[in-house]
Amino acid sequence: MIAVPQAAIDLAKRFEGFHRVPRADPGRAHPYVCPAGYWTIGYGRLCAPQHSPITEAEAEIYLATDLRTALNATLRYCSGLATEPEGRLAAIVDFTFNLGAGRLQTSTLRRRVNQRNWMEAGQELRRWVYGGGKVLPGLLARREAEAAWLLRND
Repeated sequence: MIAVPQAAIDLAKRFEGFHRVPRADPGRAHPYVCPAGYWTIGYGRLCAPQHSPITEAEAEIYLATDLRTALNATLRYCSGLATEPEGRLAAIVDFTFNLGAGRLQTSTLRRRVNQRNWMEAGQELRRWVYGGGKVLPGLLARREAEAAWLLRND
């Protein structure tokens, strides 16, 4: 069994952050609407608007579960990443965590990864910067970071 790469954990925490903590309830995250319009809690876990607040420890458990799911989906659709340097796997795991397995499954990104065409895969990553119909600065930064991990090992 392949472990979730530390770089994927770091990317998820860097771009999701445990930052939705109201001053009146320190140490707990409450549901919020992400820039793409989805209800989210903790480190980017989708939730219902009425989800009860969670601690950072609970958010860590959710994150570990969600990253494991993303890793499994990534390896299902891009099995060759199991033999590539960890940074490449981390980049695509973070993409899958952020956008979902369905997006990876049907994407040109998947084809480029499976062809081991890393330059074009990096270009494909950079196309996934829209949320709610507009370019989001956070997604621009995230895709650049993922592309850097993907290409770092060339």
